[in-house]
Amino acid sequence: MTEPNRRAVVTGLALTSLLAGSAAGQEGRPKPFAFADVERRAETLAKVPYAAKAPSLPAPIAKLDYDAWRDIRFKPEKAFLGAEGSPFRLQLFHLGFLYDRPVTVNLVRGGVATPIAYQASLFDMGRTKVDKPLPVDLGFAGIRIHAFLNSPSLLDELIVFLGASYYRFLGRDELYGLSARGLAVNVEGQGGPEEFPVFREFWVTMPEANADALVVDALLDSPGLAGAFRFTVHPGDETSVAVQATLHPRTELTTLGLAPLTSMFFIGENDRRHSDDYRPELHDSDGLQIAAGSGEWLWRPLDNPKGRRISRFADTDPKGFGLLQRDRSFESYQDLEASYQRRPGYFVEPDGAWGEGAVTLMELPTDTETNDNVVACWRPRQPYPAGEAVHLSYRVRSVGGGALHPGARVVNTFGAAALASGTAKADEAKGAFSRRFLVDFAGGDLAYYRADPARVEIVASASDARVTATSLVANPHTGGLRAAIDVTVSAPGQTTDLRAFLRAGGRALSETWVYPWTAA
Repeated sequence: MTEPNRRAVVTGLALTSLLAGSAAGQEGRPKPFAFADVERRAETLAKVPYAAKAPSLPAPIAKLDYDAWRDIRFKPEKAFLGAEGSPFRLQLFHLGFLYDRPVTVNLVRGGVATPIAYQASLFDMGRTKVDKPLPVDLGFAGIRIHAFLNSPSLLDELIVFLGASYYRFLGRDELYGLSARGLAVNVEGQGGPEEFPVFREFWVTMPEANADALVVDALLDSPGLAGAFRFTVHPGDETSVAVQATLHPRTELTTLGLAPLTSMFFIGENDRRHSDDYRPELHDSDGLQIAAGSGEWLWRPLDNPKGRRISRFADTDPKGFGLLQRDRSFESYQDLEASYQRRPGYFVEPDGAWGEGAVTLMELPTDTETNDNVVACWRPRQPYPAGEAVHLSYRVRSVGGGALHPGARVVNTFGAAALASGTAKADEAKGAFSRRFLVDFAGGDLAYYRADPARVEIVASASDARVTATSLVANPHTGGLRAAIDVTVSAPGQTTDLRAFLRAGGRALSETWVYPWTAA
């Protein structure tokens, strides 16, 4: 048998999109659109090679720079989904600049899926002049949904799908920061560059009046696989997105990252190397939270490393993981425009058992706050074989600074020389390979122990290093306890992984603080 002809298959997929919902089912009635239709399309698409090159855009769209592309805005009065009293509105992004791969967008009404034809009249074209009509099948760059998120009388942006398989969403009183993705492939760059799957088509189902959720289906494509995704978006204080996915690998997937999150960390309380800025901290997320399958909760503060750093947290059937912005104080950022204290955290909660694998964190060095340099995802231990469908479901929710678990949590991480206050400079050489870490724990039952911290034990350990001293004092400013942990390695350049939590009477009082340190 010869390999299926890609042009024939893709043409068939396009025709299927145009006719979706109009095919006659039993008793001559139209067959309603369903997620199973997207799953079948993904299975068919996986049988042909991936088309890496995007089709050429017509002039003048092909030459848009960033400013000109941003100048093209969808007209709010043209928004879809509002005709039947729906609390949601659909807007579209125009192609151009970096967004040169056309995306087909379909509206599903009464079980019938109909593609939205491109019309320049949907957009305020700004400075861009279009002398002749652009084709109706031009497509779009992505979609965004508005809802009555912060007020019952004002439509706010709720969720955006734009670029590759990226999407971002907001809870109440939040501003955009980190992003989620459909999938990540080879984020570590093992044997080649990272692969970026793309959403090539969307189906947005018309919600009923007073609906509390919106359903968006998507067809994903990449060199290694094709997939069908369903996103069910529930707006609220903590907006949640329920994700259902069926993946069809073209090749054996050995470097697949599930439920990936992408964020930025430039400057923080624990990393002041780039400190020539009036703002004390600059980050969209300040730590990785993990709810391990064992029931243990871990907190790994982020930093801006000198070189690429990959951390893996092996686990079986994790209960959740996410990149969070715990510090919600304006005083920590002092940025009137960016308002980093209002950035959401995203927490992923698997639906069902994900088996063995590792929460994988990659941190890249950056010298600016404009670069996303942090990725977190779940890496299955066993590769997914080619030709075998994979079914996944999970929920991603936006979270603020509130606690995800009942125990005490880490609120600050500081580093300092492992020296007593006032020690002479001449004595500093004795601590050249030592470091003191100050970790503030707050919440849980710690207020009960503040009057007598001696009843609380610091359980600290370090790989390939020695914990030489620990101490614990009450911190009235956080309402908790501050732990001091001195660590010593044998040589400069040596790396150690640190762990610490608080315990009383054999009961863990806090999550586990985990942190890597390389001696200068």
